[in-house]
Amino acid sequence: MAERRKLDYAAVREGDELPKFEVKNLTRTDIVRYAGASGDFNPIHHDQTFASGAGYPTVFAHGMLNAGFVSKCLTDYVGRPNLRKFSVNFRTQVWPGDTITCGGKVTRKFEERGEQCIEGELFAVNQRGEVAITGSFVAALS
Repeated sequence: MAERRKLDYAAVREGDELPKFEVKNLTRTDIVRYAGASGDFNPIHHDQTFASGAGYPTVFAHGMLNAGFVSKCLTDYVGRPNLRKFSVNFRTQVWPGDTITCGGKVTRKFEERGEQCIEGELFAVNQRGEVAITGSFVAALS
């Protein structure tokens, strides 16, 4: 069972940034390992010939792999059991060799159904500053 992280609601401020999480130099092996773990063997993620035939310069990472990086950034901050809502939007591909930096910030504090909650926005960007993912979350801290 996941440990419930204790983030102090009173100490959290709107505008607080989540600690960054970085994945350096994503490899084809990382992508193939994710395919095996997820069962998503779409050849566009591991077959160079297929990816080229589809008009891409090379294979690229699964969107859900990148969403997993963002979710790690988030749950490292709020704790997995505290998460109430999590959503992402995929903006651009992540390629082998990319470095992905994930982060976010608290945009609102509120109380709902007896819980002290925070709401925020999330992102993942590559080393070129291109946004790969945007997202949002709600977490209960009490």
